[in-house]
Amino acid sequence: MVTTIQVSKELKSKIDSFGSKNESYEQILERIYDMAVKVQLREFLTTNKNWVPIDEAIKEAKKKWPKSK
Repeated sequence: MVTTIQVSKELKSKIDSFGSKNESYEQILERIYDMAVKVQLREFLTTNKNWVPIDEAIKEAKKKWPKSK
């Protein structure tokens, strides 16, 4: 299904600047979307918000699951 969206001339010009010759708006927008998803994933994976150093994680794991003798 094809749809139409309205954008300002300024935004259309910005979208045009991402495209190359003979590239459709769908191809341009798909590429921009793919790049945005990769950036979001990279930011999610590299955030240190809930980050725990590996040595601390190992220490906690050993406390929770001690080796049986």
